[in-house]
Amino acid sequence: MNDIEAVLDGVADRLRRLRSASGSTLAEMSSRTGISVSTLSRLESGLRRPTLDLLIRLASAYGASLDDLVGAPQIADPRIHPKTFYRDGRAIIPLTKQNPDVIAFKMLLPGHPPGEPVPAKVHEGYDWIYVLSGRIRLVIGDDETILGPGEAAEFDTRKPHGFVSASMEPAEIINLLSRQGERVHVRSPL
Repeated sequence: MNDIEAVLDGVADRLRRLRSASGSTLAEMSSRTGISVSTLSRLESGLRRPTLDLLIRLASAYGASLDDLVGAPQIADPRIHPKTFYRDGRAIIPLTKQNPDVIAFKMLLPGHPPGEPVPAKVHEGYDWIYVLSGRIRLVIGDDETILGPGEAAEFDTRKPHGFVSASMEPAEIINLLSRQGERVHVRSPL
């Protein structure tokens, strides 16, 4: 077996693991990628060799790189060169490359009037917050907690939850999200 065959043989397992980690069915992936269920099944079982077209569509659907799908050895710079983006007034800086399980962000939260409610969301997944500076108002269900620098929280996002700066001063946090949480918080506005 040559090197190319060995790389291609590993794609089936990686595709199965990525789909399993995303919690998607073959039918859901078919709908997201435009690839038939039977082709997806054959790719995951190793009965079909992936083409570049299929790999590009699957990488996009899983939020992975082509290197991740084929298991290419890392030869490039391991540093992450984040590009800040903004959502709901928050500056969001990605700290991880595409990981199938957990995504990390550094966030700068703008000041928030202390008397104003904290917008809440509900979705699948888990969320972790670590406060770097400032203070955070974290609301989970009917409970509100104030977190200061060096404090952390972990919670199930199936309960209504939200977090904002606890004052008119900005706050800075590290936010870890499970893949399901990342889709809701970062990729698609509710």
